[in-house]
Amino acid sequence: MTTDMKSVTYLRDREAVIRLTQELVRIESVYRGEGISGGNEEKVANYVADVLRSYAIETHVEEVVPGRPNVIGIVDSGKPGPTLLFEGHTDVVTEGNREAWTYDPFGAEIIDGRMYGRGTNDTKGNLACMITAVHSLLQDGEDFRGKIILCIPCDEEGMMIGIKHFIEQGWADGVDGAIICEPEENNVCIAQRGAMRIRVDMYGKMAHGAISWSGINPNWRMARLIVELEKLEKAEQERLGEDPYLKWPSITPTILQAPVKGDAQINVIPDHCRMTLDIRTVPAQDHDELRGKIDAIIEKLKAEDPDFNCELTVLDDRPATATSKDEPVVRAIYEAVQHVTGKEPVYNGVPGATDGTFLHVHGVPIVTIGAGDRDIPHQIDEYVDIEELAETTAIYREAALRFLNREKAES
Repeated sequence: MTTDMKSVTYLRDREAVIRLTQELVRIESVYRGEGISGGNEEKVANYVADVLRSYAIETHVEEVVPGRPNVIGIVDSGKPGPTLLFEGHTDVVTEGNREAWTYDPFGAEIIDGRMYGRGTNDTKGNLACMITAVHSLLQDGEDFRGKIILCIPCDEEGMMIGIKHFIEQGWADGVDGAIICEPEENNVCIAQRGAMRIRVDMYGKMAHGAISWSGINPNWRMARLIVELEKLEKAEQERLGEDPYLKWPSITPTILQAPVKGDAQINVIPDHCRMTLDIRTVPAQDHDELRGKIDAIIEKLKAEDPDFNCELTVLDDRPATATSKDEPVVRAIYEAVQHVTGKEPVYNGVPGATDGTFLHVHGVPIVTIGAGDRDIPHQIDEYVDIEELAETTAIYREAALRFLNREKAES
C-alpha cells in the first residue's frame, strides 16, 4: 500500500470510519412497511443529517414519502470547477431469522478484524467511507475546485424511489461524474446489468381436480411459457456471448403462485396463476427488443391454444449501463486505487442494478466501487473487513482530489 498507513490522516480517518459505520449499522433501517415504528430509514437519515451538520456541511433533508427521507450534503469550494457526486443509500434488506445469525445483526460487533451486521457490507460501511473521506478533505483544508454532492437516498433495495426523487428535484443536474458506493472489493466497476421485472398472470377456469376436462388449468399454460422462456434465455446467451464484466444475460422465474387469491387445495384446479420474472440484461441488449421477443412467444402459444389467456405487467425497467474507461471519474478512481493500494486496479461490472442506473440514464457518468466482498450482500452474518473500510476511505478521498483538480493538474 503506497498510502502511508501510519500517517496522521490515514489513522484518524480509519478510526472515524469504523466508529461511524458502527453507529449507522446500530440504527435499524429495514423497510418493514408504512406506519411501522422503526420500520424505515427515517432514524438513520436524521442521524446522518446531524453528522453532516456537525461537520459544517450544507445539509438538506427531503421526504420522498412519509417516513422515508433523502439526505443531501453540499460542499462547495467557491471556485469554478466540476461537480462530483458520491452516492450511498441508507436502507438495508431484512435481517431474516435473527436466530440464524452468529452475531447481533444490528450490533456491529468487531471480531478478528471484521465488523458483522446488516449493512456493514451493503452499504452503510461505504456510506461511512464517503462521508469520512469528504470530512477528511475539510479537516485537512485540502485545496480543490468545484463542488462535492453527497447523495444519501432511501429505498435503493426497493423500487429506488429515493434516487428517482433526487433526480426529479434537480440535484443531479450539472453533475460531471458520480461514484456509486457499493461493495465491490474495490474493483473499478464500469458496467452494470440491467433489470426488467415482469409479472405474468395466467387465467383459466376453476374446476374439480378429478374432472379436469370441465376446467381450464392455467398451470399447464404457465409451464409451457416457462419452457419457451428458458429457450429464449439460451438463445440470447448464444447470440451475445459472455460479457467481459457482467457474464451472461438471464431470464429467471422467481415466484410461482396458484391460486392467486383464496386457499390452495390439492383437488382444485385454480382459475388464476401468477409468475414473476427477474430478467437481467447486458449493455448489448435492447429492452424493447427483448420484450418484443417475449410478446412473440405469447402470441405463438395463444395461436396454438385458444384457452391460453395471459397478461404481462412490467413492474420495473432498468437499463444496463456501461461507462468508458476514459471518463474522468473512471480515471480518477483508477488512479486513486493505484495510488492507495500500490496495485494494478481491476476493472469489473456490477451483477445487479444500483441507484447509479438512474444517474446514468440522466446523463451522469458513473463508476461503482467500495469495500466489501461482492458475494456477501443480503447474507446471514454479513460483514466487512475493517482494513478495507480504511482503504476505501482513502480511495474516495484521493479520487475526489484527482477528479476535482484534474484540469489544474493537466494545465
